[in-house]
Parts: sequence; structure tokens; C-alpha cells
Amino acid sequence: MGTWDTGPFDNDTAADFANALDDAEPEAREALIRGVLVRTIDATGYLTEAEEAVAAAALVAAQCPGGEPVDMSYGPEKPMPVFPSDLRVLADQALTRIVDDEDGPASNWVDPEDWKQWRAILTRLRAVLAPPPPSFALFDVQP
Repeated sequence: MGTWDTGPFDNDTAADFANALDDAEPEAREALIRGVLVRTIDATGYLTEAEEAVAAAALVAAQCPGGEPVDMSYGPEKPMPVFPSDLRVLADQALTRIVDDEDGPASNWVDPEDWKQWRAILTRLRAVLAPPPPSFALFDVQP
């Protein structure tokens, strides 16, 4: 993997994914993102699409409250559709799978400081993707 920084699109694989999103018809972009997230969640063994899943999760997180815009230098140039809320859950699950895989992308970092920065980015993405707490009382319990 050619990596030049720790951001979600700062590697060759994620940049290629951004290009694939730009090349896809607007209505197909959600399916590409959903597909890479689901395949990462369901993967056994080596996570072959982890870099794409991180990039996809960043795109989903960008549409959530508190989400940061995606770096347009390497991310998709064309606008993404408004994603359905269930993609938040899938993106969080994919990131969990990536973070928990000790032999996966986390092991690729040579410089421990880069690993820490990359891990912090994933933690921020997961915090944004986490579903908001309910804004209403589920039960009205009275003493």
C-alpha cells in the first residue's frame, strides 16, 4: 500500500476508491460504499478492503452531526448522495472490525506516531458515527 499520510484517503487504495466513486453513476455510489462496508464486516481472515472501508466510513461520517468534511485532494471530487442512517451503523461496525484486527492495517504502520495518529482518526470517526442517544424517555418510571 502506498501511504503518504494517516487520513482516510491518504493511501493509493483509498484514492483509487475515490476515483471509482467519481466514475460511478450518482445512484450507484451508495451501493459501492455499502458493499465495501458489508464485505469488511463479514470478512474472515485478512481484511482486503480495509483502506476502502475507512474511506467509506469517513464519507458517511462527513454527513453526520459533528462530522468533518473529507479532504477533497484525494477524496471523491463529485458530491455524494445523502446516505441513509443505516450506513452509520455499518460504517461503525466496519471500523470496529478494522481496529480489532491486530494483523490488519494497524500492523502496517512502521512509525508508532503514525499508528497513533491513524488510530485517533478512526476513534474520531467512530465517535461521530455512534448513534445519538434517544432524545425522549423510553420509560416513565414513577416511584
